[in-house]
Amino acid sequence: MSGPLLPIRLASVADLPDPGARGFDPDGTGRDTLFVVRRGGELHAWRDACPHFGDTPMAWRKDAYLNGDATRIVCHAHGAQFDMASGVCLLGPCLGQRLIPVPIEVTDDGGIMLIPQDT
Repeated sequence: MSGPLLPIRLASVADLPDPGARGFDPDGTGRDTLFVVRRGGELHAWRDACPHFGDTPMAWRKDAYLNGDATRIVCHAHGAQFDMASGVCLLGPCLGQRLIPVPIEVTDDGGIMLIPQDT
């Protein structure tokens, strides 16, 4: 019998550029499975998968999840653009669909914690 799922420390808020994004591989799969975007004090985490192509990774290179002026998340596969805070597709073939949110918390010492969910 396993115990409760414990939060996993991903990074410190200070490790993320502002504005910016960073991918993470908390399960050790060999590729980033989630990413965190930061704009000021706001942080949002998303599953690294485009809703248009299912499991297609979003970044065109490591940690390259945002457009040129760092105002939207962009999928490299077809250029769909997503709102950083809501994950809603604003432009592209998946218009109106959204990214899958990943629960995180920021600790008192500025740590970004992944909150595991029962599957």
